[in-house]
Amino acid sequence: MAQPKLLMDQNLQTILVHEILQHIDAGTTQLADEIYANPVSNYTSTDRLSKELEVLFRQRPLLVGLSCQLPEPGDFLTCDHSGIPQLIVRGEDRKVRAFMNVCRHRGARVAEGHGNTRKRFRCPYHGWNYDTSGKLVGIPDKQSFPGIDRPACSLISLPVTESDGMIWASATPVLASEASTKIDIDSQLEGLGAELRSYDVASYHQYASRALHLKMNWKLVIDTFLEPYHFGVLHKNSISPIFFSNLCLFHSFGPHLRVTYPRRSIESLRDRPEAQWDLVTHTALVYVLFPNTVFVVQADHLEIWRIYPMNNAVDRSVIVLDFLVPEPTVSESARAHWERNLELVIRTVSDEDFPTGEGIQFGFDSGAQSHLTYGRNEPALTYFEQTVSKMVE
Repeated sequence: MAQPKLLMDQNLQTILVHEILQHIDAGTTQLADEIYANPVSNYTSTDRLSKELEVLFRQRPLLVGLSCQLPEPGDFLTCDHSGIPQLIVRGEDRKVRAFMNVCRHRGARVAEGHGNTRKRFRCPYHGWNYDTSGKLVGIPDKQSFPGIDRPACSLISLPVTESDGMIWASATPVLASEASTKIDIDSQLEGLGAELRSYDVASYHQYASRALHLKMNWKLVIDTFLEPYHFGVLHKNSISPIFFSNLCLFHSFGPHLRVTYPRRSIESLRDRPEAQWDLVTHTALVYVLFPNTVFVVQADHLEIWRIYPMNNAVDRSVIVLDFLVPEPTVSESARAHWERNLELVIRTVSDEDFPTGEGIQFGFDSGAQSHLTYGRNEPALTYFEQTVSKMVE
């Protein structure tokens, strides 16, 4: 299989490799300043979830899709997981736009799923038509609507930006000019933009997308990705032989973060010149694009996990996994290779991580504990949960 185009800054790679090798030699890991007690109510309170939905999922821009999912004019996708029906479409001018997926006549959904609209969205209820810029362009029996203000009946715009292969949108509507619907994503990423850009997501191809429905709070899902303390126990027969247990590096970028998990193969770099050190090949890099996207850089592919609360329930979540590969999958051997990789990823989390998380959520109702305790060896976990709390409390 061809190697992905991973261009993380060489100086940064060298610094991170040095830190990892020092921890390996000392038998240590990066530590938080202190242990942290996280109240169980943060995972069980409906009031808390309501605040999270409003502040984190409706007021902040979220990653809603990828450029490779909308390659042609008229291509669209829908997303309801933030609690607001959203329609994302590539226009005839090839610009990506976002709208509330709500017909301005009687409120029906204009589109379902994903596909290509062929220049027009036709409401399935009464047949009102909208073009890919959101303008109302057709009303059956139009004489029954004398004097209707068509521009005012355009689909309601949502802020959206396409940047480096990723599409970001906010669920908060904008009623002003189109210029006001743009998102300054570099500002939102708070210094992480250049690093994400180096992975050249726009050049990747979507091999598969999977949706998983879980009986656990959305934050418990993200917690799964944020510490390797459990590798040697929960994953002793799966990934522990590949990755060091209880060893990681953590770095924050505003509310976002990066966790670096070294593979055991990283020790082979000791015998190579620093100019040849390749961090990506010998680690898994896990980013949380706050609040709900986990962006995973593996040695030969990318994984994008988007996690949402489901049906306004504190103990239900839905995960959308996009599995990206560096080249189109055209041969049977390539397809078999990526299918094995995808199934390994799904099997590991579905057989090990997520059942454990669902058990934790079930145990919350027992009243056995008032809080969860995060060790100093779980700095990313502490940072993420503290960041959520600071923003909603």
